[in-house]
Amino acid sequence: MSETPLTRGNFAEMSDPIALFAQWLEDATKSEPNDPTATALATVDADGQPNVRMVLLKGFDARGFVFYTNFESAKGQEVLATMKAAMCFHWKSQRRQVRVRGPVEEVSAAEADAYFASRPRGSRIGAWASQQSRPLESRAVLENAVAEVDARYGEDVPRPPHWSGFRIKPTAIEFWQDGAFRLHDRIVFTPAASGWEKERLYP
Repeated sequence: MSETPLTRGNFAEMSDPIALFAQWLEDATKSEPNDPTATALATVDADGQPNVRMVLLKGFDARGFVFYTNFESAKGQEVLATMKAAMCFHWKSQRRQVRVRGPVEEVSAAEADAYFASRPRGSRIGAWASQQSRPLESRAVLENAVAEVDARYGEDVPRPPHWSGFRIKPTAIEFWQDGAFRLHDRIVFTPAASGWEKERLYP
């Protein structure tokens, strides 16, 4: 079985999943055509039915993986109700996948303010104008709401009180890399008192 560039190195030897994720994200940034930080976010609703949608990862470190949203949206309400979520990154160009799951915490107001201020003004206006996930009578209604918010604020558009971020604090981080004949490599990391434990899984 010949080795390909997609199987370069032995990622299973690494002991820090955050450092490994950073390395894989850097690789994806060089090869993915669009949004290497895009991730499928999974939640459950009040009836226990699963929901999944794409969001953008906006930060990660030893504390966890951060995304931002309207807290009044479907995903915001579902996360607030359970304070649990999962993410799945799939980088097709790298033939790699990373799964993250665990309890969720809200980011600090300072973190949310800093990220919101870094967004383009149009995106900040949209955060006020969009009643995310709720029925919309027509596109014109949304455009009118955008115009109203645009007229209300100058360049300094403040963060809406219902808009902030969540941090998934992982209880498991699984790395998957494609292998020939579906003999993939799967390594899962779980928190331990001394750092992280890792285990290889059957493909």
